[in-house]
Amino acid sequence: MKPIYYDSALQNSRFAQPYHIPEGGDQMRWDIYERKFRKLAEEKGASQGKTENWLAYAKTLSSRNLPIVFDQTHLALLLGIDNEYLHRMSNAPEFFYRTFYIPKRNGKKRRIDEPLPDLKKVQSWILNEILYKIPCSKFAKAYVPNISIKDNSRFHRNQKIVVAVDLKNFFPSIKSGYILSVFLSIGYNLPTAVILTRLCCLRESLPQGAPTSAYLSNLVMLQFDNNISKYCTANNIRYTRYADDLTFSGDFDIAALLYLVDKELKYLNLRRNPQKLKVMRRGDRQKTTGIVVNEKQQLPREYRMKIRQEVHYIQQFGLDDHLAHTRATRSNYLDHLIGKIEYALFINPKDEKMKSYLEIIRTYKARCSES
Repeated sequence: MKPIYYDSALQNSRFAQPYHIPEGGDQMRWDIYERKFRKLAEEKGASQGKTENWLAYAKTLSSRNLPIVFDQTHLALLLGIDNEYLHRMSNAPEFFYRTFYIPKRNGKKRRIDEPLPDLKKVQSWILNEILYKIPCSKFAKAYVPNISIKDNSRFHRNQKIVVAVDLKNFFPSIKSGYILSVFLSIGYNLPTAVILTRLCCLRESLPQGAPTSAYLSNLVMLQFDNNISKYCTANNIRYTRYADDLTFSGDFDIAALLYLVDKELKYLNLRRNPQKLKVMRRGDRQKTTGIVVNEKQQLPREYRMKIRQEVHYIQQFGLDDHLAHTRATRSNYLDHLIGKIEYALFINPKDEKMKSYLEIIRTYKARCSES
């Protein structure tokens, strides 16, 4: 007998809110859900054993404020989309992505697999309604609500040693089996965990470009983060992880630390990239995730000098001549430049030079708009 889909939020509207049991609010409390579920189960002739099993499963999810999903059919109802269409999404995901490449700093190209709009909406629902409700490690600083790249770097200011470790082929190396384990561990049954995993994976791994991939990687890395942070705490080492960038700082035995990192990564079939290992001592420029942390948080000098140069040339020669000279073709060039200046001020709000550059370019943009 199929599970009973008793759900006050089944409106058949596209991507309707799922049913879960919050503390108060407009949706039902657990006791109301349970009473109405039992009544419907009795009307449909469900045995007491099946009813108790279904309710035990539902209660586990509701206690974690997660949407109650029994299987693919139920998920389709909650999303407000056709069940057969959802089946195609999960069983032939390669038809629901577009692939493109972006340049990397080393001259190579990074593959991006971006989900098409319908799949992207489903993945966003999974991210917001399920994944964000499961806490990741406090040492994970990427793709966490209300946490920024600045929060990652500030822990490593003014340290004797800063070690930066990069993980090789991070997202493609996280296989679907680990994602399935995540959904099973938070309480979903096997049929539901399988469909959620398929909706989040491409070619049996996490696609770089899907909204769910980043936070899922945090959940997969949870035990790794816990084990590494325990060692670091015991040895007075500061540790953070920003996606595939691991940063350690303090005064410590680097070889012993890297041995442990390699050992823990093996459990996940992950490897660090030895060519990107950086050991930065106090006399060096210490940088983590693109931010200099020697004394204060600051973007690298080259980044700031490039902005200074662009502002100077615009003032000296005008925007059109500057674009012609640099062969820049960016249609929203000034907006892009303003964005770079604002990012520099986000990292260091006290940078007076950047404040003056921002005022200059905003004034220049206003004049261009008037002419």
